[in-house]
Amino acid sequence: MSKTLVIGSTGKIGSLLLPMLQQADIDTLAMARDPAKLAHLQGIEFIEANLEDDFEHAVSGCDRVVFTAGSGASTGPDKTLLIDLWAARKAVDYAIKHHVKHFVMISARGADDPDAIDSPIKPYLVAKCMADDYLLRSGLPYTILRPGKLTDDGGTGQITTRRPEQLDAQSIARADVARVITRVLSTGQSKNVIYELYKGQTPIEDLIA
Repeated sequence: MSKTLVIGSTGKIGSLLLPMLQQADIDTLAMARDPAKLAHLQGIEFIEANLEDDFEHAVSGCDRVVFTAGSGASTGPDKTLLIDLWAARKAVDYAIKHHVKHFVMISARGADDPDAIDSPIKPYLVAKCMADDYLLRSGLPYTILRPGKLTDDGGTGQITTRRPEQLDAQSIARADVARVITRVLSTGQSKNVIYELYKGQTPIEDLIA
């Protein structure tokens, strides 16, 4: 039976994603440094692991991996390197070793070319760029999702994968990112593709194969 490891399960996207995967009957293993944060969720298996240590044991037995971990806006460049770059690379290496069949990486708008955007989060975009490139070169079947500015509203279930011209329109709800991940995993398609994600007017199921 297929099992999906969610790395970053207690984060803002991960915490929205877990109930959606459960509702979609996707067998899920939630990785967390502090499993007590998942105690409110019934029926989801979890495993304790720290991204800054060896977490290979969490990948063992899983054939799909979702990497939605992030260092967070309040941390410094050290955590950006250790989580958004180095932990992502380690996750890819573990996935190769354990013959994972699909790796879903949550990246960011601008990770394709960090020099193209005048942004205070450029170090984060560089880390995401390098992590994405490592996954692309790994040979693993991948889906890379690059959402725009993340918001905490409930979303609409409608998106676009084309970057809007207006900067203030380049946003998407975290809930809709979680819905896209669920759709990707539910269909088993959308492999070896990169999607930018923004709030739009097309239902997710019509855009994500």
